[in-house]
Amino acid sequence: MEFYYLLLSPQLTMTIVNNTSSQPLIFWLTGIPGLGASQIWISLPICLLYVIALSGNSMILFVVIREQSLHEPMYYFLSMLSATDLGLTICTLSTTLGVFWFNKREINLDACIIQMFFLHSLTFMESGVLLAMAFDRFVAICAPLHYATILTNTKIAQIGVALVVREVAIMTPVVLLLKRLSFCQSKVLSHSYCYHVDVIKLSCNDNRINSIMGLFALFSTTGIDCPCILISYVMIIRSVLNIASPEERHKAFNTCVSHISAVAIFYIPLVSLSLVHRYGRKAPPFVHTMMANIFLLIPPVLNPIIYSVKTKQIRRAIIKHFIKIGDQI
Repeated sequence: MEFYYLLLSPQLTMTIVNNTSSQPLIFWLTGIPGLGASQIWISLPICLLYVIALSGNSMILFVVIREQSLHEPMYYFLSMLSATDLGLTICTLSTTLGVFWFNKREINLDACIIQMFFLHSLTFMESGVLLAMAFDRFVAICAPLHYATILTNTKIAQIGVALVVREVAIMTPVVLLLKRLSFCQSKVLSHSYCYHVDVIKLSCNDNRINSIMGLFALFSTTGIDCPCILISYVMIIRSVLNIASPEERHKAFNTCVSHISAVAIFYIPLVSLSLVHRYGRKAPPFVHTMMANIFLLIPPVLNPIIYSVKTKQIRRAIIKHFIKIGDQI
């Protein structure tokens, strides 16, 4: 009798199979659709970008920690940005290279949830660090006499801890709610890593709560951070325009160029990927894949390059340590 009941309830059967602990739910990651075996050659520049991101951000962290002259609020925030970019690069490294090099596409739900937690937490963390860096530039330009008293080492540490607590508090319920979903359709993801919107659209039961929580997480982090960054720069521009000397104006604006570039290369890919996922369902799979890789790798790759080129103190510190290493060899 129970056997016939299960036959008459295929959705119930599928839900039981999906949620049983003896048969872990498996998702399939995607490389570059339509390229087949040739994607290993496409993976070479992606691997190069990973190497640049890892080495560049590690170098920034190293020189900020070792160089006493860089122990200032601006460089502490820069080290937070590099640590965040380093975490973003590492958390997807194994799955991305596994897909491209070894065709290892399987990932179970628990591993997917863990990767998703770190990926989105670090993404929102980077948004928060960019806001903190905007505040640093605002204080330095608009209230230079109070800079040292406002941005003390204790205050900077408190900002860092607050950002970590914010991301953990927001992302924990978002990823845990994935456990309530059943997946009875295709389990092929659009990327070489787990992305929240990508996972919940594969569910076969009501995922409105998950979608709402995902949007809440997005708007309560980047949705707040981005307008605050814009407001801070409006106030910075107003303050700079009141400076009489053209040389001083140029110097003040020049200190913001690196940060403005970092904001642009972070928010433009992030917004583009979100729009493609939510409104570009008819777009070719190749578009999703390229947007995902741009979102993932462009900020960690370009941030160290931008700050090394545009920030004289960072550039000097890096050259100094390379010369020291050369002398030792």
